[in-house]
Amino acid sequence: MKWIYYLLRKSSPQKYKPVLLVTGCSSGIGLALAKLLWKTQYRVVITARESSLTKIKLKPREDKWIRPLDVNLSEDRKKLVNEIQKKWGGVDILVNNAGISYRAVVEHMNEVEELSQLRTNYLSPMAMIRLVLPGFRERGRGKIINVSSVSGMLAMPTMSSYSASKHALEGASEALWYEMKPLGINVSLIQPGFIRSDSFKNVYYSKQSAEAEGAKEPYSEYYDNMSPFIESFMSRSPITAEKVAKTILKVIRTENPPLRVPVGLEAYVFYYLRRLMPRRLFHPLLFSLLPGARHWGEGYSKARRLKK
Repeated sequence: MKWIYYLLRKSSPQKYKPVLLVTGCSSGIGLALAKLLWKTQYRVVITARESSLTKIKLKPREDKWIRPLDVNLSEDRKKLVNEIQKKWGGVDILVNNAGISYRAVVEHMNEVEELSQLRTNYLSPMAMIRLVLPGFRERGRGKIINVSSVSGMLAMPTMSSYSASKHALEGASEALWYEMKPLGINVSLIQPGFIRSDSFKNVYYSKQSAEAEGAKEPYSEYYDNMSPFIESFMSRSPITAEKVAKTILKVIRTENPPLRVPVGLEAYVFYYLRRLMPRRLFHPLLFSLLPGARHWGEGYSKARRLKK
């Protein structure tokens, strides 16, 4: 498989000095990548919401910009891309990293919250891509690097909307790979597994999910079990934001990177399980591994035996 060859080979250095645009750099993977890019000779534009810019402790230079960007605002996106176009002739490499995550079961999300999740993780990255593609086509080169997740490979309970947004990003990126290949433009998906960080503290809760966690409601046990389960995986993961950032930098420096680039053991495990295990066995196996799942919903459905 191409990504195995990619892991084993050395990066082929770029033959030009590209202009990079990276979204979501106030923390985590984005900030780690920004720190790495600050040490390169590339022309770099890193971004974050204006309210989060103070978290970026890097000194701007003539070839290293820090700019405010709300990826969900069309005017912000256009203004920044136009500024880069006027100064440097356009973007050569786009890294779509900005994202949010809701923790809620399907029944606890409303349309406004669903759109908030989808807009940040899918609609806005696609809008950024559409802004840079005309320049890519004209020059006959360019890279689009979309930061996905293992949630783009498979879904998890209480994270349906997040999983949906990453599945959407993966599907569109795969279609885009076919569309861009004849034009000399690369498309890559970075697929990190659980990352050792405190990012679980920044997760969004819908109105209903916030009320249900720790209470006695039909879905309370889902949250009470899944939240510490996910946090435990993240706290014990050997994969750091810095490791993911180094992987992205390697993709940036590689002449012809693969479409999918897994990062972390569980990313590889899920990759092979999904492809090698029959579906009728795959989902029951994963369900059996979920903490307390055999008791979920007891007392709240005729399908489950009532608690005594």
